Amino acid sequence: MRIVTDPMSLRETLSDGLTVGFVPTMGYLHEGHLSLVEAAKRENDRVVMSIFVNPTQFGPNEDLDRYPRDFERDEQLAREAGVDVLFYPDTATMYPLDMARVTVRTGADVLCGASRPGHFDGVLTVVSKLFNLVRPTRAYFGLKDAQQVALIEGYVRDYFVPVEIIRCPIIREDSGLAKSSRNVYLSETERIDASDINRALIEARDALTEGDAITSVQERLVERLSAIPNSTIDYVELVDYPTLSQVTDSSIELLIAVAVQFERARLIDNMIWKRG
Repeated sequence: MRIVTDPMSLRETLSDGLTVGFVPTMGYLHEGHLSLVEAAKRENDRVVMSIFVNPTQFGPNEDLDRYPRDFERDEQLAREAGVDVLFYPDTATMYPLDMARVTVRTGADVLCGASRPGHFDGVLTVVSKLFNLVRPTRAYFGLKDAQQVALIEGYVRDYFVPVEIIRCPIIREDSGLAKSSRNVYLSETERIDASDINRALIEARDALTEGDAITSVQERLVERLSAIPNSTIDYVELVDYPTLSQVTDSSIELLIAVAVQFERARLIDNMIWKRG
């Protein structure tokens, strides 16, 4: 595995015309990230992973400074997973002048965007930069961040970016808790309680399959999540996917999305339900 920190070295490394599977991350790798690497290895000649904690997607009162970081651990996990090139830039490299940002016009002010203004502008700005640098054949994103995936797909279509976006399933712990770098913030008791999020989503999905009305499914989901001790609900929403707009009779896929705040960790999770 080659570790690269600057754009010129990265381009030299990737100049041989091989297909590239790209896995962008913010580090503190877990099984979810490694499943993306597995998928990329199956479909491409070479796998590139980036590790960059992107400051522009964090709000002023969020966890940028305390976001978990352990490069030596990440390097070892990436190497063992079969990553070929690990791109590890610093902020000055990624934002040399910081003159321009991507602005998301639709879909960024709902779900996570409602309480994190500017978050998805930061996400798409750094993804745009990384796509320009890596020029991947395919890029791999986990559906735990389903809103992010939908917005990146929209960006790629709008800007004619020659990359195929591959949606990858959520990887969960045995309890059902979605794998996340921020799970490290949870106490042991919170980790047990947080597993109820997945169970509540399963109940909501099954209720939709049984024909229950969306409003009643949402109400019961709120009630179910409200019972989780020492937590508060950020949002519970059912939206059309991938447009993230209001559900209509013609909606084929629905995103059941939730965010729950524990003492030190804000957890997001979701399920996609398909009609028929």
